[in-house]
Amino acid sequence: MPRIDIEDRQRRCVLPFEALPTEVRLLRRAAATQLGQWGVPTAGDATQLVVTELATNVIKHVGEGSPATLILEWKRERLRVEMHDKSSSLPALGTAGCEAECGRGLHMLAAMAADWGTVVTALGKAVWCEIELGSDAVCLRMERAVDALENYRERGGAVLHGRCEAVLEESAVELIADLLHWTSARGLDPDDVLDRAQMHYEAEADIAA
Repeated sequence: MPRIDIEDRQRRCVLPFEALPTEVRLLRRAAATQLGQWGVPTAGDATQLVVTELATNVIKHVGEGSPATLILEWKRERLRVEMHDKSSSLPALGTAGCEAECGRGLHMLAAMAADWGTVVTALGKAVWCEIELGSDAVCLRMERAVDALENYRERGGAVLHGRCEAVLEESAVELIADLLHWTSARGLDPDDVLDRAQMHYEAEADIAA
């Protein structure tokens, strides 16, 4: 893992690396260390998750051992994360079946990021996103939700075909319905459970706002 190269110690960090599974953990740790040095550790969990997803996508879709660069840039209330690689093929959200290119990574990125996108560069492409500082709680909720929905679909809870976004949305509806059946079968009031879940959601949304 190359040493951290700080272009602007207060704002920007450039981390070149080789796209190898063993490098992902080191890259994640380096990102967390840099955030701590900047004094913005509250973005650590969200950033480490984004870094993991982006680095893993380079390994899967560009090639193991490919040169890549992670750039972190602190912009006031947001942290910008950029992943540069040598491929000019841009990923697209929701344009293929779930068995193809658009998997969990891009959907999670879109869900947790305040903004995100892709751009062709002189050497390939960059996938970037901006994270609201203090969004760790929402990030962890999103990670658990995506895991639950993917496991639910794979176990036959929702046998659907088509675009990933539509599949995950319908899986969410089916999963909630199954949970309401489960609560009712155990003598609980489904409306009460929904009200309590809504209260948790609104409380955490207020904190994140």
